[in-house]
Amino acid sequence: MPNGEDPHYHFSEQVGHLLRRAYQRHMAIFQQQIPDSQLTAAQFVVLCAVRDHGSCSLSTIVGASAIDQATVRGIVERLKTRKLLSVSHDPLDRRKVLVALTPEGQELVVRMVPFAEQITEATFGSLNPAERVALLFLLRKIGGFDEAAPVAVEEGGSR
Repeated sequence: MPNGEDPHYHFSEQVGHLLRRAYQRHMAIFQQQIPDSQLTAAQFVVLCAVRDHGSCSLSTIVGASAIDQATVRGIVERLKTRKLLSVSHDPLDRRKVLVALTPEGQELVVRMVPFAEQITEATFGSLNPAERVALLFLLRKIGGFDEAAPVAVEEGGSR
């Protein structure tokens, strides 16, 4: 083969390529179905992380969301501008920034969760319940999550 090409290697069958394609499809579904056109998937994840952890540091959001610190800082600033998050300094350590949902942010998360569940359902598409459980299990395993964590897919496939 010219240039040392491997006739058996097809990029379109590689895990990274397939994951990227699945992620692109999911992101397209998110943008089509989320009613708040200003809200990105990453912003929604940050809002949910803050909802789940209460008033928390940027590093807590980074750990919970798997979004890098620089990106989280930008997302927090944009959500603060929209008055969905408030930012303050920890009274015990003035260097530490604490992020909390505002009442508007709490209300937005509550309103968006049913749409997020529909987006998950649309992403699953025609996968049957066993395939859904298997997909979530395998994604957690590839992502290095604790394999002991239960994989639960509720009736209808939403989580």
